[in-house]
Amino acid sequence: MTRNDLGERSDGARNGGDVVVETLAALGVSHVFGIPGQHALGLFDAIRRSDLTFVSSRIENNSAFGADGYARATGEVGVMFLSTGPGALTALGALQEAYATGVPLLVITSQVPRDGLGLRRGMLHQLDDQQRSAANVTKSTAVVRRGAEIPSLLADAFALAQSAPAGPTWVEIPQDVLLDETDVPPVTSVVTQIAERPARAELITEAAALLDAASRPVILAGGGVRRSPGGPAALTALAERLGAPVVSTVGGKGAIRFDHPLSAASWIEDRYTTQLLEDADVLLAVGTAMGEVTSNYFTFRPKGRLIHVDAEPRVLEANHPGLGIHADAALALEAMAKQVAQRDRSAGERAAAELRTSVQRRLAEQDLGTELALMRDLRAAVPAAAHTFWDMTIAAYWAWSAWDPLDGEFHSAQGAGGLGFGYPAAIAAAIGSGERTFAVSGDGGAMYSIAELATARQHDADVTWLIVDDGGYGILREYMTDAFGQATATELSRPDFAALAASFGIPAHVATLDTVGEIIAGTFTTPGPAVVVLPALLHMFSPTHLEESHHG
Repeated sequence: MTRNDLGERSDGARNGGDVVVETLAALGVSHVFGIPGQHALGLFDAIRRSDLTFVSSRIENNSAFGADGYARATGEVGVMFLSTGPGALTALGALQEAYATGVPLLVITSQVPRDGLGLRRGMLHQLDDQQRSAANVTKSTAVVRRGAEIPSLLADAFALAQSAPAGPTWVEIPQDVLLDETDVPPVTSVVTQIAERPARAELITEAAALLDAASRPVILAGGGVRRSPGGPAALTALAERLGAPVVSTVGGKGAIRFDHPLSAASWIEDRYTTQLLEDADVLLAVGTAMGEVTSNYFTFRPKGRLIHVDAEPRVLEANHPGLGIHADAALALEAMAKQVAQRDRSAGERAAAELRTSVQRRLAEQDLGTELALMRDLRAAVPAAAHTFWDMTIAAYWAWSAWDPLDGEFHSAQGAGGLGFGYPAAIAAAIGSGERTFAVSGDGGAMYSIAELATARQHDADVTWLIVDDGGYGILREYMTDAFGQATATELSRPDFAALAASFGIPAHVATLDTVGEIIAGTFTTPGPAVVVLPALLHMFSPTHLEESHHG
């Protein structure tokens, strides 16, 4: 079999890799993330002959974070190519974040040839059961046995990834299926069906009756509201009919604008917010598991009735009993809004305003001038419409509560809590959206992502990366000091981040707390990647009182 100078096969033959790429094109995919590998070479040879854009990362875990960030920023399915064994396994930690947060990804990974599946033939990269390894962090797994199965299996996985609750799906294709010639006709059409998940009518009727009878209704809006098509508009409309204050979870930031009079913002780790949620005689929690962070580390104890809406049935009433409604957020909110009575909004607006005032008063009583100024300066420096990506670091923990997304989107790794999310996700989001993004990491988390400086440079991604360097794992240092009086294994040797970035040909700046805002603002006026290093020791706020200062 020969090829001409354009890489096209002179005999017109096609193989399983071509079928994969043709199917992705028919599904409307434009970008693919990943790293080549021995068993996956058929995929990469085929993508060369296509119009798909391949984004090459340096570590598979970061490829998965990249596909995740791309999906969040564009609203499309993030698609990945992975190789067998070590390549596939290395991506699992990042897939946990997408799975926990509900981000639609399609992971296409190679496998050993079919005659080795289930055996121990000593093949390179071979696992006993690669499919089972992925089952804990994906919605579905499938293994292709024949080339003719590829279009349907990929289309089904693509649709399932988007069906509420969204999440990663996984399709394995053996090496010989990818390389063998196929008589499958060129794929020009696919059949997909994204399942809708409306609420049962009697549940909506019961929920509306509870809300109408409530004197102090409160809404807790989670990431499921924000990700549900039409969710933010439906939430705002229902809140305005009920006159109910709305607390946003970390993932729910942006579900209702913070400048809306009924928004109680997202100070989810502050005891005043916990009290507002507890004191509601009817609490409507939508698109949230009310998990560890949202419940202020499981201190939340609802006193009234709970209405719990989520597309993932396993979270319903997992932490608190209530009226569980298995439904997509937007569909449930729209249905409730049609049945509840219009009421005066003044009490709800007053409750939201009083909560914000109480939180700010508590913060003013603590020695937090450095942290508050930094958050103000960063918010002023980053354009209102920018997508921001936050790693697991003290600055991000502040942002969970304090950051107003304005006209942009806030993305964080709090779903699974793994390190290394911010920078690779922001790179991919910049590539996909065509707009400059902003990423924040600590020095510990930055080392998980440092190889992606090469990716940012290779693809000339418009991304600003802020590295807050406090010499170690800062939040773990706080946890251990609070719990044990001293910290162990939290102090880190680290590189000269600015010099390292410069070695990749990336402009780098060392900032102070006084100059960091100005420097970051300047990076948004220049093309390509930029790195800003801020040596600073930050501390968390106390969610209760000074004498009870602890976090988590």
